[in-house]
Amino acid sequence: MRIEDYALIGDTHTAALVGRNGSIDWLCLPRFDAGACFASILGDRQHGCWLVGPEAEVKRTVRRYRPSTLILETEFETDEGTVRVLDFMPIRKGDPVVIRIVEGISGRVRMRMNLVIRLDYGSVVPWVRTRHGVLSAVGGPDALYLHTPIPTRGEQLSTVADFDVSKGQRVPFVLIWHPSHEPPPEPLDPEGSLLETEAWWHDWSSQCTYDGEWREQVLRSLITLKALTYAPTGGIVAAPTTSLPESLGGVRNWDYRFCWLRDATFTLYSLMIAGYKEEARSWRDWLLRAVAGDPEKLQIMYGPGGERRLTEIQLPWLPGYEGSSPVRIGNAAVNQLQFDVYGELMDTLHQARRIGIETDESSWALERRLLDFLETGWTEPDDGIWEVRGSRQHFTHSKVMAWVAADRAVKGVECYGLSGDVDRWKRLREEIHREVCEKGYDPVQRTFTQYYGSTALDASLLMIPLVGFLPAQDERIRGTVDAIERGLCDGGFVCRYRTGTTHPVDGLPPGEGVFLACTFWLADNYWLLGRHQEARQMFERLLSLCNDVGLLSEEYDPRAKRLVGNFPQAFSHVSLINTAHNLSTGIGPASHRKSA
Repeated sequence: MRIEDYALIGDTHTAALVGRNGSIDWLCLPRFDAGACFASILGDRQHGCWLVGPEAEVKRTVRRYRPSTLILETEFETDEGTVRVLDFMPIRKGDPVVIRIVEGISGRVRMRMNLVIRLDYGSVVPWVRTRHGVLSAVGGPDALYLHTPIPTRGEQLSTVADFDVSKGQRVPFVLIWHPSHEPPPEPLDPEGSLLETEAWWHDWSSQCTYDGEWREQVLRSLITLKALTYAPTGGIVAAPTTSLPESLGGVRNWDYRFCWLRDATFTLYSLMIAGYKEEARSWRDWLLRAVAGDPEKLQIMYGPGGERRLTEIQLPWLPGYEGSSPVRIGNAAVNQLQFDVYGELMDTLHQARRIGIETDESSWALERRLLDFLETGWTEPDDGIWEVRGSRQHFTHSKVMAWVAADRAVKGVECYGLSGDVDRWKRLREEIHREVCEKGYDPVQRTFTQYYGSTALDASLLMIPLVGFLPAQDERIRGTVDAIERGLCDGGFVCRYRTGTTHPVDGLPPGEGVFLACTFWLADNYWLLGRHQEARQMFERLLSLCNDVGLLSEEYDPRAKRLVGNFPQAFSHVSLINTAHNLSTGIGPASHRKSA
């Protein structure tokens, strides 16, 4: 299936992808970055999946989430009748659970259940047996238990069941993960769990303060971001998947099941402007634990629990999504140096103060230590926002975000009475600003450039007015927007930068989709420039890329007209929320983010 044919269910510890055909093709247990028990999205059914659907030909499929929840409803219409499959994961109280309830809508429909469990990313065929009507599948530390009133049988190293569903009848399937060395878990009431899960999501969604023009799309994005939050720690993963390609058949396949400081800060900002303060507090506490230690050793990403070792390896037994290989777990970018994360962290903690979240001693102490490091560190080259695997450069965006760090530190003193050497930080802020304007701007092309001395463009330059470095009306910003329109737009969307041999900074073979977050940034710039109709048109064009249940991946292939990259992607949904907020309120992003 296409990437956009999937929907998301989750329990704020992990998440699964459910296809339009009723197959769960991706699920890692017991948490986001654990081994997958269903990995067929990166291979075929023999790598693990769980199909529940009609035996007969399906004439029509309709999907939707129950309002304000992450409970998925998929209706299959056949010549025999219509059935509905409800898929959800109860909010975690103990073991992770996936519940599927088949409901007869009309007629009498013959159904098929096919459960193929393959542990450790499709590499382990578990030992399966049935005792007292409960199927268990054990392999190493993992055990899965299937509870259902329907008789099952083994068939070609899978578990299958055939059954009929008539109008008004409901048939449950409950799959529970449990440590294999412990006694089997107690069964769960599927109908009671459904009511509890629906009530939990309704309560969470009711806290949303956004009431603008695109409330439905914004709330769906907020729910998606909440689903990407690892509840025990407050960490926020960039996506629940690994190795969904940025270019179909290509090698740009990365593991996104970790907490990027950049993505997490953008995510937190979106949650805060929608009224979710508790998430902000939890994330701040996660941050303090994760980055504790020497600021010079700040990582750009951590595991959901704050883990630091995220060693990248390849899984040769998985052929990859549509042959896009290699499949990777772990991410070597963990060892990169990216100065922009310092600015993003400082900005997010500043925004938290603005909405009334108190600054504790540990938080401000961390910020001061980050500034101590940046005072000398910012002059060095780094790997940049896009985690290029070529040589380090003096990336303009990285320098701008170092300026943001100094600026927010100054505001911490001036606006909130925090202690610090504000005069020294002002001098640092002025020094960075002067150098960026001298070395990061090309007066011939009338644009800021990707890195000092380069003629290349980079969509991250669109952040310059959004963080308050320069006003949007400045001729240098106007020129940069014009240059990006000419040089980085493809099919009405924005590329991060041009890949290929012309600009070897990338260090990878050419080819990737347009980047959705960057396109939202261009819409924000249009709004700041007074090009309101163009901003709205671009925003609506982006909304049209959402799949039928409102989800976005990282990128879009305008030629194949398909979503590409890991899915769903927090960065894309964050940008949707922020742009909707800006266009709905009429408040430009720059004035919103830089004000005290």
